[in-house]
Amino acid sequence: MPPPLDLLPPLLDGLKVTLTLTVGGAVLAALAAFGAGLARLSRRRWLRLLVLLYVDLFRGTSALVQLFWAYFALPLLGIRLGAMTVGILILGLNIGAYGAEVVRGAVRAVSRVQREAGRALGFSDRQVLWRVVLPQALPAMLPPFGNLLIELLKSTALVSLITLADLTFQGQILRSATLRSTEILTLVLLLYLLTAQTMSWGMRRLENRVGRWRAVAR
Repeated sequence: MPPPLDLLPPLLDGLKVTLTLTVGGAVLAALAAFGAGLARLSRRRWLRLLVLLYVDLFRGTSALVQLFWAYFALPLLGIRLGAMTVGILILGLNIGAYGAEVVRGAVRAVSRVQREAGRALGFSDRQVLWRVVLPQALPAMLPPFGNLLIELLKSTALVSLITLADLTFQGQILRSATLRSTEILTLVLLLYLLTAQTMSWGMRRLENRVGRWRAVAR
């Protein structure tokens, strides 16, 4: 039996696509999570309703159906997006919808006393948010954000169904060509696991750093 390492080059090519999707999706998810999460706390009712519609839409429907709709249905409306763009857009907005609730919950958990103390110092509402509330809410956000990052990584496997040659897609192509299913799928599992563990390690390092920064600030 040939060594499984000869299967690595095409799988690593697929891993590059998976990582591109994960990084791009994570950036978009972070922007969407903070934007939507803070908007949920806005005094403007129309803005709260608009964000609630976004959150309910992406949390209440399948990510796979969302990908299919953006890739196959949007062109019928005259809007054509590349597969990579669709993957980053849909996965980022999907995870961002879950992250929005994390942001909203963490911000609301900050004591009202802290907000009032900021206002007593002459801070505007925006300054209270950025200088008082978010620095205290951020440590509570990081653990669930780490979980969402791993979910994003795993969700990238769905893009193989819209023609993107990610890690899962490359594994399926190799399996069909060589019939070495056990070796290929084991390597795919290990590559996903290694990537997920690396991301988890990075998030733990970030949590520790933010925790030390918060302790010094106190």
